[in-house]
Amino acid sequence: MANPQKLASNQFDHFYKGGYRIGALRHGPGGPMRPEEWIGSMTTRFGEPTIGLSVLSNGTYLRDAVLANPEEWLGAEHVNTFGASTELLMKLLDPDQRLPVHYHPNRKFAKQHLSLDHGKTEAWIILESPEGAEVGLGFSKELTKPEVRTMVDARDSVGLLASLQKFKVKPGDTVFVPAGVPHAIGAGIFVLELQEPTDLSALLEWNDFAVDGVKDGHLGLGFDTVLDALRYTPIEKDEANKLVFADRLFTNTDASVFTDVADPYFRADYLTGKSSAIAAGFSIFLTLDGNGRISFENATVMEIEKGDAVLIPHSAGGWKLDGATGVVCRPPLAKDAALAI
Repeated sequence: MANPQKLASNQFDHFYKGGYRIGALRHGPGGPMRPEEWIGSMTTRFGEPTIGLSVLSNGTYLRDAVLANPEEWLGAEHVNTFGASTELLMKLLDPDQRLPVHYHPNRKFAKQHLSLDHGKTEAWIILESPEGAEVGLGFSKELTKPEVRTMVDARDSVGLLASLQKFKVKPGDTVFVPAGVPHAIGAGIFVLELQEPTDLSALLEWNDFAVDGVKDGHLGLGFDTVLDALRYTPIEKDEANKLVFADRLFTNTDASVFTDVADPYFRADYLTGKSSAIAAGFSIFLTLDGNGRISFENATVMEIEKGDAVLIPHSAGGWKLDGATGVVCRPPLAKDAALAI
């Protein structure tokens, strides 16, 4: 029987600095080179057999448990539509240095070149940030592939970073990042990220990072090919209004974190703990503040506190949160599956 359970911290080494705030929140190892935690993950690091996978309380991988009993974990409707895949990866990102300018392929490109069913559309929920913090999202003007390739070959980090359109962010804001859009997150911005369940990143610059971009920056495809997955047109104002939103967290009412632009990929809701009710289905709840309890239709009541990440299978039935506040992340609904690109 699949049961609700608290997940242990799942940090591991990366090529950029950070991770201490993750350690403080999640009672994990912290930094200095563990700036990400993958929560409720059936996804492995690109090219690795097991790094990235979440481990259950009985010592088995979540991936193996879901594959063995997909309907218990995900529900029959989900399995009939998506198969034995949770359809999402939830992360904490805690960069002590800005992230490099990079981007992710969409599903069509990933299918054609990597034989994968998912690209990497993602979204950021800003938990903490310095005053005046910015993220880069899309080029500020249209560029050509040769122009970008010239900057990549010249290791022109300054030019690539300057080429991005900047958006100011603060705690509680959210940013939806379509696949293909170049982007970067500023240093000190603590992020809860949702994304498609892959580890597909193409780097445009890497001068100050512990990675060899010439070798590992292009998904093994070469830059000439992987640059075909990049979006060269800017994000205009009307589109930006659908992607960047203020004050989606830390409100007094339960609310969806994103608009319907995210529905084909994932769902997230901010829960205030005022008898917040969620229907049966696979979900991951991250407790951001306070102490409380989760009451399940088909499982024992669970006491929770700040920092707890709770993995909830479909078989637990509907559930209700009382006391604590946080974010619940869920896969897309079956009805929205065909809208993903």
